[in-house]
Amino acid sequence: MIGYTMVGTSDLKRAERFYDPLMTLIGQERCYCDEQVSSWGRKDDDKAPRFFACYPFDTRPASVGNGAMTAFLVESAGLIDRLFEIAMERGGSEEGKPGFRPQYGDGFYAAYVRDPDGNKLAFVGYDARTET
Repeated sequence: MIGYTMVGTSDLKRAERFYDPLMTLIGQERCYCDEQVSSWGRKDDDKAPRFFACYPFDTRPASVGNGAMTAFLVESAGLIDRLFEIAMERGGSEEGKPGFRPQYGDGFYAAYVRDPDGNKLAFVGYDARTET
């Protein structure tokens, strides 16, 4: 259903430094980059969903939409914890510490962050295991 997700940035190199280690941990590699955009996904499958960070096409400053969020599906609570730590180390801000959210399901475990540009991200597991 999802072809790709794109977030705006005011500093592409900073966005790359933020996203590169996160994407590596969830098995996504840098697929493409130029002076305007970087993307992560699977190089061997150009039809698989990709995640992009880019300067806005209209050249106006990047802005964040209230209520917009990209959620990355992750297998274990331990990995979600590590992603949260890396996001904080790389200049992200906390929007919800890692933990189970039973209101969304018995195994639903998530952490919510904002990247340095303010884009909201979630790392979620629907049936999260507590081991890494």
